[in-house]
This record gives sequence, C-alpha cells and structure tokens, in this order.
Amino acid sequence: MTALSLSVLDLVPVRTGQTSAQAVAASLALAQKADALGYRRYWFAEHHNMPAVASTAPPVLIAAAAMRTSRIRVGSGGVMLPNHAPLIVAEQFAALEALAPGRIDLGIGRAPGSDPVITQLLRASGTAGDVERFPSHVQDIGLMLQPDGATVQFTSGGEYSVHATPAASEAPTIWLLGSSDYSAQLAAAHGLPYVFANHFSGAGLERALDLYRSGYRPSEQHPEPRTFLTANAVAAPTRDEAEARALPQLRTMVRLRRGLPLTPLETVEQAQSGVAAADAAADPTTLAAAGTGWFIGTGAEVRTELEAFAARHGVDEIMISPVAGAFAAESLETSIGRQQTLELLAS
Repeated sequence: MTALSLSVLDLVPVRTGQTSAQAVAASLALAQKADALGYRRYWFAEHHNMPAVASTAPPVLIAAAAMRTSRIRVGSGGVMLPNHAPLIVAEQFAALEALAPGRIDLGIGRAPGSDPVITQLLRASGTAGDVERFPSHVQDIGLMLQPDGATVQFTSGGEYSVHATPAASEAPTIWLLGSSDYSAQLAAAHGLPYVFANHFSGAGLERALDLYRSGYRPSEQHPEPRTFLTANAVAAPTRDEAEARALPQLRTMVRLRRGLPLTPLETVEQAQSGVAAADAAADPTTLAAAGTGWFIGTGAEVRTELEAFAARHGVDEIMISPVAGAFAAESLETSIGRQQTLELLAS
C-alpha cells in the first residue's frame, strides 16, 4: 500500500464565549495550516441549528478556504442534498470550480443534518426535499456539471438543455457520503467515489466497504472504486493533554445521543468540572461509548493507529475530524488544539 495521506473534515466548532465570526476565522486559519502541512483535502460539513457548529453553508466556507489556500482540495463533507434543489447545488459547485479549478470536491449526503423541525423548514420549498428522489438528483447534478450539461425531457416530447455554468471546462469530483448500506450500494451502482462516515458511527463499516467494492460498476470518470474513511482524532504532546482536549467533544456527543440540551462546546476546564460534578453528560460508560473508535494520544501514537486502521480497511487516505477542545486561556480566533493535532500527525 502507498503511504497514508491525511485530509481534514471541519464542522467549524463554536466554543463557549466564541462568536461565529471567531469560529470561522479559526477554521480558515486551520485550512491554511492544512494546506501548508501537505494535507490532501479539506472538507466542510453541513449541520443546522446547533449551538456548537457553525458549518451551516459549505459552499460559502469552501469559497473562503479556496481563496486562502493554493494546493489543497477543498469541498463539502457533505452537502445534504434533500435540503437543496439539485440545480442550485450544481450551480454553486460549478462556480467554486471556476474559482479554484481542479481543487473542488462535491461530497453529497442524504441525511438532513439537523432535527425534524429544521428539516421541515429547509424543505419547505417542496419537491427538492423528496428523499426518494435522491438517486436521480445525484445523477442530475453530475450531468449538469459536465460541459455538455443535462437534457430535460418534456412529456410533450420536447427537450430543454440545462447547464450549471455556460462554459465549463472541468467539473468538481462528486463523492457519495454515508454511514449505511444505502449510499455504499448507490455509489457502486453509479461508479462514484464513496466515503463511509466512520467519525459519526463506525457500525457497519466493513459491510459498507464490501458492498461498495464488490458491487462497483466502473464509470468513465472512475474506472476503479475510490474510497477513504473519516475518523475523530486528537493528538497532543502527551496522552494526558490529548484526553483532556477530547473531553469537551465527547460530552457534546453524549448530550446529542441522550437528547440533552445542546450548548456551545465547553472549554476543557468546563468539561472537567462537569465530569467532577457527575452531571447529566458525565456518565463514564456513556462517555467511553461515545469515544469508541476515536484516535487519542501523542502524535506518534495516533499516526501509528491511523496507519494500522487504513491498512486494515484497504484505504490510502484518512480524513480526520480534529476534535481537540480548547483551554479557557487560549485565543478565540485560533484553534491551538486542532492546529496542534494537524501538526503532530503531519510530522
């Protein structure tokens, strides 16, 4: 197997006392750091109405990151397609491809990225939110992004040409994202690259990869299956510091899974205080379960574990979600823990 490449998945975390502007500034600085360190790609997720997540509009963040970097691929991890009209997605990513030719990835997911109320608000425009049409919407976007565009067939027999951009020379690379069998089988059937969302849930990983690889139908753009995995990671100079920095995000995951009220990401000190006080998000068993499959330790330890993880599943790329929290005294406009994770793993 070739040497392991690393990429970054960013949810633009917002911690206590931090504004959205400061959180975005910290993430854009992190994208620049990833570019300088040689990471392969940098993707922004799509989530809505969550106090600890500012990544609500991937295309906007991708554009900002593309203008601040020179080499790294930038993209979405992913656009939650049922929330958007396919033509709008195609036009946005065609514009991004024009801004940063050859560096844009369009990762597409089927989940809403929020709670049922927000989902209904996002899908209030009508048929764009029809989850059952997800496969055809993916195909439509792929066609509209190509230089030849797509053709709409009218019931009367006429045709209408649709282009995401009037003079495309290249198109973004489309990836299907998922944490279940469905997206793996759909990506295989359409000859598309596929990413299993292991950072969210590792359950079913081996089965999904097997379904994707065994059922893959070669396409013109992708004659061979292409896949990588995501993983939560925290690296620090010592294991104790890494475990401390992981605690705020672990407690957020516990709140999410137990239906507890969500808050901005705690500082390390706040998280430690909550654990010491045995509050609702401090159950040791639940915290341990939330961290199952995470990579936490020194740079050398985490790098070795990631390489073994990649080899075990036959991939040459891992996209890490750097979930290191911040100590209270650290700057609100940078993310020292997340930058430290990237630096230690790159070295």
